[in-house]
Amino acid sequence: MKLCILDNDFLDPAVAPTYVGYGAMFERLLRQAGADGTFDIFNTVKGEYPASFDPYDAVLLTGSKADSFSQEPWVLTLKDKVQALLKSRKKLIGVCFGHQLIALCLGAKVGRAPQGWGAGRMRYQWLAPELAPGREEVALLASHQDQVFALPSGTRLLATSDFCPVAAFGVDGQVFCVQAHPEFVEDYSAFLLNKRRTMFGEERYQAFTQSLAKGHEGLAVARMMVAFVNA
Repeated sequence: MKLCILDNDFLDPAVAPTYVGYGAMFERLLRQAGADGTFDIFNTVKGEYPASFDPYDAVLLTGSKADSFSQEPWVLTLKDKVQALLKSRKKLIGVCFGHQLIALCLGAKVGRAPQGWGAGRMRYQWLAPELAPGREEVALLASHQDQVFALPSGTRLLATSDFCPVAAFGVDGQVFCVQAHPEFVEDYSAFLLNKRRTMFGEERYQAFTQSLAKGHEGLAVARMMVAFVNA
């Protein structure tokens, strides 16, 4: 496997020494899921991109604190790159911000979720049993205030919940996108929750934090991503 990871953020300095970045978190997870090969990480906020995407089997877009519908120059540049990748039928994996940006490029509407923040451990109905035989739901760690409002034209709904109707979508052989964060670990989620404790209010903060004790199934989703790239 030769994977290009477009890292769309910088971590808080308090946790950067531990987790490095979202690209590094994904490399660790995907290797745990059985991926073997080369992982090249580029930070799009700094304007980093490969000279060509042609050598890569797939391109993965990480999450970001930025809005996917932002007019920031680096986001607009990334959007242009993603549109070109879609046109060339390069395999794409999108997570959170990446999931939303790919949906935007496919013509879907994305914006602030009227139901507010999704955070902590969240459960989703899984609708693609052929990608994970026997699985009917998946629990993942989430951290988002934006959502994809409608399934992009020509795509298939892979996961859903009442809180996040378009929780994952795909295009066979080309696109695999998920709103939640398979790469997160509980300690990192706890750090993000604590940063937003005042904003959430104590009742929601406690509920989100207590949900972390149940763990999540990021490794299972990472195995689906590895199978998607290798197919």
